[in-house]
Amino acid sequence: MVKRSKRIKKKRRITWKKLFFIAILFGVLIAAAYVAYLDLTLRTRFEGKRFALPARVYARPQELYPGLKLRTNELLAELSLLGYRETSRPSEPGSFHLRGQVVDLVTRPFDFANGRQESMALQAIFDSSGVKALQQQIDGTPLDLVRLDPVMIGGIYPGKNEDRVLVGLKDVPRHVIDGLIAVEDHRYYSHHGIDPRGIARAVFTIVSGGGLQGGSTLTQQLIKNFYLTADRTLKRKFTEMVMAVLLEIHYSKEEILETYINEVYLAQDGNRAIHGFGLGCSFFFDKPLEKISLSETALLVALLKGPAYYNPRRHPQRAMERRNLVLAKMAESGFITKNEQMAARTAPLGVIDRPPRGTSPYPAFLDLVLRQLRRDYREEDLRSEGLRIITTLDPRAQGVAEKSLAGRLSKLEKSRGGSTKGLQGALVLTSVHDAEVQALVGDREPRYKGFDRALDARRPVGSLIKPVVYLTALQDPQHYTLATLLDDSPLVLKQEGAEDWTPQNYDKRSHGKVPLRTALANSYNLSAVRLGLAIGVAPVMKNLQRLGIDRKLPAYAASLLGANALSPMEVTQVYQTIAAGGFRTPLKAIREVLTADGKPLQRYPLEVDQVVDPTSLYLLTVALQDVVREGTARRLAARLPSDLQAAGKTGTTNELRDSWFAGFTGDRLAVVWVGRDDNQPTGLTGSTGAMTVWGDMMAGLDPEPLVLPQPDGIERAWIDPASGLLSGSDCPDAVELPFIAGSAPIDSAPCGPPPGKSIKNWFKRWFR
Repeated sequence: MVKRSKRIKKKRRITWKKLFFIAILFGVLIAAAYVAYLDLTLRTRFEGKRFALPARVYARPQELYPGLKLRTNELLAELSLLGYRETSRPSEPGSFHLRGQVVDLVTRPFDFANGRQESMALQAIFDSSGVKALQQQIDGTPLDLVRLDPVMIGGIYPGKNEDRVLVGLKDVPRHVIDGLIAVEDHRYYSHHGIDPRGIARAVFTIVSGGGLQGGSTLTQQLIKNFYLTADRTLKRKFTEMVMAVLLEIHYSKEEILETYINEVYLAQDGNRAIHGFGLGCSFFFDKPLEKISLSETALLVALLKGPAYYNPRRHPQRAMERRNLVLAKMAESGFITKNEQMAARTAPLGVIDRPPRGTSPYPAFLDLVLRQLRRDYREEDLRSEGLRIITTLDPRAQGVAEKSLAGRLSKLEKSRGGSTKGLQGALVLTSVHDAEVQALVGDREPRYKGFDRALDARRPVGSLIKPVVYLTALQDPQHYTLATLLDDSPLVLKQEGAEDWTPQNYDKRSHGKVPLRTALANSYNLSAVRLGLAIGVAPVMKNLQRLGIDRKLPAYAASLLGANALSPMEVTQVYQTIAAGGFRTPLKAIREVLTADGKPLQRYPLEVDQVVDPTSLYLLTVALQDVVREGTARRLAARLPSDLQAAGKTGTTNELRDSWFAGFTGDRLAVVWVGRDDNQPTGLTGSTGAMTVWGDMMAGLDPEPLVLPQPDGIERAWIDPASGLLSGSDCPDAVELPFIAGSAPIDSAPCGPPPGKSIKNWFKRWFR
């Protein structure tokens, strides 16, 4: 019995030993699997694409050439946006000097789609009309064309809004590396990922009640930033140490250090996080990393301790003290001499007042760019491949547009004693020649990133639709010309299942028989509706689609007075086609896309499609010039030069809820909407609201006059407006009008051409 009891106890001891061994083995296997998992995670990211590089979005590059219509103050404004520095002797890229009518400047290098443009020292010589000459500074060699590097207007950032400029270790100045080693990890080249002395010091701090801290090498800091969260737990610290050792096993000290230099967090710019010494140097000093000084290096290294706490723009004294401590540590470690330390201590912080833009000051325009990019690129690529996007934005025009909209809306509110409080607006400005969007404003507070009214606010367009009605009629020259008399008498339209529709003119009066051009100039509703019903609502809406509306709109009688809702961008596309003489070109905000290393990826060339006969468009444009000269937009004459010959159309909706104006000159087209987000009445017509914004903007842009080239197939005749018949040039009230060949009247007014000429015209018409 005793022997049996001993055997049982012995078996139990053996069983517990086995269980203990199995537990240890199982733990080792779990630990090995965990380490293998960490190793795979580490190598997968470190050997792949380590960083998601944001796309950088640029404005159009400013071109300089002899004969350019550009004032010196406008060039200086462009240089200011670019962050160029004024010096007495410009020698470094990004510097300039103004002396009288001459601007000496040294451009920055930039990779354009057609090749790299190197830095160049040049002189731009101005006179009263613009750039008179362009030449090299050294020997006065004439230059035909120079492009400035474009203004960066924003970025498309990864999920965490991280921004960085990658640099290779070979391009990093030695004192940057020395500063990191001296302050962050002076045994970096001797440890294998973890520093036992540092760990011992950290353990002592924990035992002493100081909390979990310290002991981190550069490799551990990189692991924490690159792979882990900032949680201060023993588990995370242990994982960090294991991964640090694994990283040092697989990769060289140089690879780890290069990644660290590109990863570290240095500052916050709005919602954009500034990472890496490459971008940090540009953000704080406006220079590339290879040109950084010793004192500037010490400041960047100082920021690693606490980017917000030592922010040199907000806390310069703290930053100075921390910088000087870094310099002291560098001297203590033997990386710099005492003389170098003292010289760097006396240097100012050298931080520029205004960092290069990252968060876009043009959120509405950037919204348009993103929408156009998403047609060709995946969202992931836009936020990680470091694309460089050259857009069509003209910063000067954008500034004028923003000021005009915000300033005029404030004036309108004040002039009406607050009755128009809450006014909002949107504006789209394009180039007539190539349909490039030069400016876009979606809010009276243009920096506010919210509802983009320019792209998304669909509102009834009112009388802006009337040019499409009249164009449709003018496409039938045998029945309609600019001289055709239209019926502007009262109208009651009976509609089955709905109330009778009784449109009225704005002045509540009817005007009898009026020439077509007069009806358009004065925006008479009755004649427009009668004309639209005669030619058919469906053909009018079809023309609207031809001119640029990509969606199908309902065709009912009220459509003839603009009951359909369109966005300012859609209206701009329609009027762009009109301004281009019937050639439809899709509006574009992007010129070209380049890879991160400057290789052309995609260009956005002109896509031109003739959708309307140029002769009928010519007649319509002449009539739209009459709108500005003598019609509802005649008040523009007091704001703009008399020889501008602009064409345009006012638009007003029921109860004065929406105020519109669309107009164009020889080189620019703009559409303006003014209204309220709650759709309440504004008390503003097209001419008292949106048109005033348009006038302010055009006055600030100095546009080219609208000189219409007369297409083939157009003839001219003197007309008596009252009868619509032929008249003599010396007859009272006679006007000379263009006609599509063969469509001019054949009969004469009482004060008209002699009978023989009238009969001759009749025969010409007959044989045609």
